[in-house]
Amino acid sequence: MKTLYTAISTAHGGRDGHVRSSDGIVDLDLKTPKEMGGPGGAGTNPEQLFASGYAACFESAMRVVARMQKKPLTDASVTGHVNFNVTDDGKYVLSVELHGTAKGLSHEDLEALMRAAHEVCPYSNATRGNIEVKLLAE
Repeated sequence: MKTLYTAISTAHGGRDGHVRSSDGIVDLDLKTPKEMGGPGGAGTNPEQLFASGYAACFESAMRVVARMQKKPLTDASVTGHVNFNVTDDGKYVLSVELHGTAKGLSHEDLEALMRAAHEVCPYSNATRGNIEVKLLAE
């Protein structure tokens, strides 16, 4: 395996702390959402960051696959929903929904494109078999 890029970020203070990337581009306060018993307010949380990263990576994977398949993909977007769940036995787990849109493709073609992108997206490959991921073409 050949490493192409390494992202480095440091968190301090957990869910009510701060996160900063090594280059300073990401420099954010973290706040536990009210829905999880926290104060909410100004600040992001790990689930929002994960949803953002997964959505961006997946949309890029859709564009790569569309280019390889010579399909038109002029305007597309992916909205990531990351759910923080608790199982009946008290275990905390994540689940994901990826909502995709694309102009110029039929619903069936978009579904096929999303399934193909799910096979090449690094986030999909990292989570496969570990968390539930639903692909929803809209």
